[in-house]
Formats: sequence, C-alpha cells, structure tokens
Amino acid sequence: MGVKIFSGRASVKLAEQIAQAYGARLGDVKVTDFSDGEFQPSFEETVRGQDVFLVQSTMPPTENLFELMLMVDAARRASARKIIAVIPYFGFARQDRKDKPRVAIGASLIANMLQAAGIDRIITMDLHADQIQGFFDVPVDHLYGSTIFLPEIEKLNTGSLIMAAPDAGGAKRANSYSKRLNVGLALCHKHRRKPNEVAEMTVIGDVTGKDVVLVDDMIDTAGTLTTAADLFMDKGAKSVRAFCTHAVLSGPAYDRISNSKITELIVTDTIPLKQEHDKIRVLSVSDLFSDVIRRLVNNQSISSHFVIS
Repeated sequence: MGVKIFSGRASVKLAEQIAQAYGARLGDVKVTDFSDGEFQPSFEETVRGQDVFLVQSTMPPTENLFELMLMVDAARRASARKIIAVIPYFGFARQDRKDKPRVAIGASLIANMLQAAGIDRIITMDLHADQIQGFFDVPVDHLYGSTIFLPEIEKLNTGSLIMAAPDAGGAKRANSYSKRLNVGLALCHKHRRKPNEVAEMTVIGDVTGKDVVLVDDMIDTAGTLTTAADLFMDKGAKSVRAFCTHAVLSGPAYDRISNSKITELIVTDTIPLKQEHDKIRVLSVSDLFSDVIRRLVNNQSISSHFVIS
C-alpha cells in the first residue's frame, strides 16, 4: 500500500511542508486553465491502488473548494484506493445552521458535495462549529489548534496570565485553556447590529495588571479581536496577545491590527498570510498534519493530539 500527497493551488507551501515532514515527495498535479476561467486539474503520476491525501484549504474564492472536488473526482476515476481530503481550513463553516429564515446551511451542502465527489475521510482543524462533523457520513479527524498553541501559551505564563475570549461563542474554548493552565478567565460580551461589525462590547472579569491571552478559531476582519484587545488594555491589562488558528484577515483586518493596542497576534499557516506584519507571528501545522497522516496510514490512535478540545 502506497501513500501519495498532493496539493491544490491554495495550499502548496503547507502541503510541501507536510509531505517533507512525512518523508514523502509532494505529488505532481497539473492544472490547465481555459480562457473563460474554467480549469481542470490532472494527476501527472499514477494513483492506482494508492492512499491519496489531497491538501487544500477552502477559503475564498470558491474556486479553491471546487478545485479540491475536481481533484477528488480525478483521483476516484484514476482508481485510488482511498481518498482523504486534508482541509486545514474548512470554509463556509460559519453557515452551520439556519440562524434566520430562508438561508442555506452551507457547511452541510459542502459536506454532501465532498462525499458525492468521492472522499473516504476528512482531516480538518478547528471547525467554527464542532457539529459540522455530524454533516459527514465518513470519518472526520478534527484537530485542534491547542496542540500548537498550548506550548507557546505556557511560555507566557509568568504568574500574571489570564485567558480570555473575544465573545461569548469562544467562552468554552477559553475556559478549557484556563482550566488546563490553572489561570483566571475573562470574557468580552459583544453586540452586533450586522455581520462583521461590532456595535458595543463590555468586559466581564478583572484584567488589571494581567497578561491577557485571547483565543479564537479564526480572525476575519479583526473588528471583534482588536476591539476586545483595546478594551482589555483600557481596563488595565499589562499586555494582550491573541492566538487564532485561521488567519482569514479580510477587508480592513491588517490596518485594524496595526492601529490596535494588541501586543502580538499568533496564527497558524492553515491559510497563507496575504502580507507580512510586525505584530503577526505564524506557527506551522505541518508537523501535526504529517503525524496524523502517518498514524492513519499505520492504523494508530491520534487521540494524544487532543490536549484541549
């Protein structure tokens, strides 16, 4: 039984690092672009009877998602033994339920599409909503950014550390960290009038003289996070750092980070940064994903990676 790792165009650098850490060569995929915008990926080497791992984050544009599905279909038609979609960042995960009438549940639709294309398994990281795993009828290995972040946060714990969540939705995650590290917990309560725009925020908890560490699954426009960081600093915090798995960083995000009082933003490379930034530090998930691939191939447990779930 052989293993081959391929990448879509959105995640080439990360896929190369995953393949290198695994001890394999990244497979050869060619994508033909047509003048009207249509494209067609093709494997330039045999995958017959192989376990094929396809690495592609599905952040916008939607061509990234469709490219992954075309690769899955191509591998299935080329007689791959198993097809595992490695999706470090699972896009459309915020559409996990009907939060108002007449809207799609995009995450469920994508799960159905990937399964129809022919995946046998999915490996992903820090889904925006855990219940998305239930949208799949194939095994889902849901990894957590805490595996990468916890050692870094432990280095910051000099006695004045406090964990925090930028909103009520992140309270469970922040609480898990605070219990693991045996430190305090603070929360921000936010009120939105419309998506990507925070109307007002209040702090719950005492952060005076504390090194605040915010944790979240993603940072998009950075409005919530930078507002929370500024609020914590105004309330007497000594420093504010944020650990966010997925660096979506759209719209005014970079400017907001530059103009905020946040000390440092630590993210992973599930999504490539659009630009370098003084306050942003990137930690790689390549070793984690390569180890999970190795354990799956050898039918070994991966539960040791779930330090905080």
